[in-house]
Amino acid sequence: MDFTLVQKDSKSKARAGELTTDHGTVQTPIFMPVGTVASVKGVHQRELRDEIDPDIILGNTYHLFLRPKTGILQEAGGLHKFMNWDRPILTDSGGYQVYSLSDNRKIKEEGVRFKSHIDGSRHLFTPENVMEVQRTIGADIIMAFDECTPYPCDYQYAKRSMHMTHRWLDRCINHLEKLPYTYDYSQSFFPIVQGSTYKDLRKQSAEYIASVEAEGNAIGGLSVGEPAEEMYEMAELVCDILPEDKPRYLMGVGTPINILENIALGVDMFDCVMPTRNARNGMLFTAHGTINIKNKKWENDFSPIDEMGITFVDTEYSKAYLRHLFAANEYLGKQIATIHNLGFYLWLVRTARERILAGDFLEWKTRMVSQMDKRL
Repeated sequence: MDFTLVQKDSKSKARAGELTTDHGTVQTPIFMPVGTVASVKGVHQRELRDEIDPDIILGNTYHLFLRPKTGILQEAGGLHKFMNWDRPILTDSGGYQVYSLSDNRKIKEEGVRFKSHIDGSRHLFTPENVMEVQRTIGADIIMAFDECTPYPCDYQYAKRSMHMTHRWLDRCINHLEKLPYTYDYSQSFFPIVQGSTYKDLRKQSAEYIASVEAEGNAIGGLSVGEPAEEMYEMAELVCDILPEDKPRYLMGVGTPINILENIALGVDMFDCVMPTRNARNGMLFTAHGTINIKNKKWENDFSPIDEMGITFVDTEYSKAYLRHLFAANEYLGKQIATIHNLGFYLWLVRTARERILAGDFLEWKTRMVSQMDKRL
């Protein structure tokens, strides 16, 4: 993987870059739609490719390990072939999903024992076997196995957890060195900075992660309930320490405003279920604020969903029609809202990139944050 820093913004820490993998090029800043179980919920790959047009998407190690299982993925020739997606893919390591199973998992130095949310079967994730699973899934970018701490988090717990995440990282790296690529293309490995919302721990973790000299670096353990200001403070502190010539990935973030603010702090890559999950609940993100399409006020609004027309659904359907689909609990409504939201998120990061290259990112960002912070 190659990463080129194309331009830095003069009035903020925003950057435009280019990341090259064996499955294609990713222009940063970028948002990665989440394809948890080898599918971006409710979206055909054709719509994803031709309408939403992301350079890269995300898959989930925990979910793919449980279903369809790695044997099927290997037989198919890897995740790209299994789901018919020929652009880059990143897989997370399952650390966050295991964290989410708080009642059904036990964390020890060895790894994490957990019960499947599907059938209750018991499994063990270790840094070593998670690297093996990710080799078999075959994403272009694979993540270290880490522990994601909750918020709020006791300082001593956060400290112990961070040090264990660092020890697990060493085990991931040692094991990866012995594991050849499963398919005929290379994979890049990103370690993850932890440390909860404690500045000294975040600094220590960022320094440790930077010292590994991986091809890219991630910031984990944020967007887990902490106030936005704390997220920004931690992201800025970490970005100032992580190497400038490597991509920086902020995991699980966030709202359109969160994304713009973190781009301004030096983050290059984002993923989040928010645009898809909120779409299925009738929330639409637009450049002028959020719409709850279930509200009665849209019942006889026959204007297009979004006159910006980023994707075909924006001008092909009216707000009144989309509201009707939600009222009737019709699947198509969720699909339309999902395509709209993902299209908007990709428009947002692509426009941010254009503005960084044009030199007026900060002014545009300030205007957009103010515009988007409204309920329509």
